[in-house]
Amino acid sequence: MKKMLSLAICAIMMTVCSTASMAQTEQSKKQQRISREELAEKQARHIAHELALDDATTQKYVTTYCAYQKEVWALGPRVKRHQADTATEAEAEQANKARMEQSQKILNLREKYYKEYSKFLTQKQIERAYELEQQMMRRLARHHRQGTGSMNHRRTNRNR
Repeated sequence: MKKMLSLAICAIMMTVCSTASMAQTEQSKKQQRISREELAEKQARHIAHELALDDATTQKYVTTYCAYQKEVWALGPRVKRHQADTATEAEAEQANKARMEQSQKILNLREKYYKEYSKFLTQKQIERAYELEQQMMRRLARHHRQGTGSMNHRRTNRNR
């Protein structure tokens, strides 16, 4: 009788522990993967904090920055470079033109939103905001590159 009772208690304990650990794992996965919109808002709030903006200006900046990001995303993914050795002359020309068109569209958006930022930020604040944005993009790109390798590759990079 005592053995059955202890086995039942052990089974209940194992069930409770495994359920709790599964819930933590699912919650940590949700926390790791935030949407692009949430990431853009966090970036904007970080930049606003670094610029020491007041609440009203922070709200304007976050709204404007998120609108800018949405328009950039609407342009579609970046045009990838082809291997110069394998592309024909016509393919290389087409790829070059597509990259220039994409760059021009992004430049047009940057100009549009520069005018928006100029309505509520100083020129030095705009310059600093661009610097902070570039730093974050480089950090995210580095983090993404490190996360795409094998497990051994990731461990090696973390230990450096």
